[in-house]
Amino acid sequence: MNIAEICEALELEVTHPGDGAREIEGVIVGDLLSHILGEAGGNWLWVTIQTHINVVAVAVLKELPMIILSSGRMPLDDMAEKCREENIALAVTPLSSYEVCRRLCALGIGC
Repeated sequence: MNIAEICEALELEVTHPGDGAREIEGVIVGDLLSHILGEAGGNWLWVTIQTHINVVAVAVLKELPMIILSSGRMPLDDMAEKCREENIALAVTPLSSYEVCRRLCALGIGC
């Protein structure tokens, strides 16, 4: 599935659409930046509750095209701006990280 399809299927509130046509090949969930640096693959989306600019720096390094902020977290202004600059899709949801991943798995992503 691509970013736009995922946003629609999960009814995400999109802060920045990024490249909506980009295909997502996997999912990583976590809030520890060093874990994401060590484990994430390119073209994966990242589910986290972290809302600061360092999240975007990690996403750029790992070539992650999308970040989903779960549990109702809203991005800080500098995070949202950096996602726009780097063309990284950024979306928010009231769902827990677990529930986001469960629904992604049901869509056949990240399982």
